[in-house]
Amino acid sequence: MADVPPDWSQHGIASWYGTRLQKGRATASGETFDPDALTAAHPRLPLGTRLRVHSRRTGRSVVVTVNDRGPYFGHRIIDLSAGAARRLGILSAGATTVDIEPAREEDEVASAPR
Repeated sequence: MADVPPDWSQHGIASWYGTRLQKGRATASGETFDPDALTAAHPRLPLGTRLRVHSRRTGRSVVVTVNDRGPYFGHRIIDLSAGAARRLGILSAGATTVDIEPAREEDEVASAPR
């Protein structure tokens, strides 16, 4: 992962975005937004960065790809797609405390669709 040291991490509040009304709009990466995809918006990390996001509230983790910029509200550190929020079990909460770090090879295998 370019420009992100393997020992980099961040801790803070994550929220989710991506209602069906936003489906089809272009993301910062140029990809078409899909609320069901496992993607995220981060203000600074390189687009295409793969991250492991761990919810402190639910104990669940998900691997996402940064394909957009944000969040732009409050002190949140990452915005997750609705699909990623669903995997973490935080859809009803709206926001939760998370730990994020670069995805490892074993995270990629564990999160592959079955």
